[in-house]
Amino acid sequence: MKKLISAFFLVVLSASAVAGHHAKDGHKDIVDTAASNDMFSTLVTAVKSADMVTTLKGDGPFTVFAPTDEAFAALPAGTIEMLLKPENKQTLVKILTYHVVTGKVTAKDVAGLSDATTVEGSKVMVSTDMNKVIINDANVIKADIMTSNGVIHVIDTVLLPNDVKAAL
Repeated sequence: MKKLISAFFLVVLSASAVAGHHAKDGHKDIVDTAASNDMFSTLVTAVKSADMVTTLKGDGPFTVFAPTDEAFAALPAGTIEMLLKPENKQTLVKILTYHVVTGKVTAKDVAGLSDATTVEGSKVMVSTDMNKVIINDANVIKADIMTSNGVIHVIDTVLLPNDVKAAL
């Protein structure tokens, strides 16, 4: 089912990219917004390596919990390099899609949520504590970066699905 959903998104979103996706309301899409910010260079490299650029440039809307370069650097030594190898592409896609929720979920919307289902298929836990939003164990350090096809929330920790966490 996950492969079917992923394949569907790739086909639909590839078609929209070929048709020529232009920014709406003067905003850049998720990929261009992340690429224009130095704090996301590792994330952008990972998205390119996972062949997810077309998907995240699609119409969406998507909500992306975007780890900073510092968040990626906090992973065990060698993890990023290992994930970027072609033979580990499926694991990388699994991790990246675990950071994406279908729909546009703003900080204001989070108040009523206790969890959210990711594109990867698993749920992330959502909580608030003293005006801070927490996704699993990651703190949202900047919320509501609006893009033409969704919203980005900057997080300080890379989110890992349980089966990937156990394998690292």
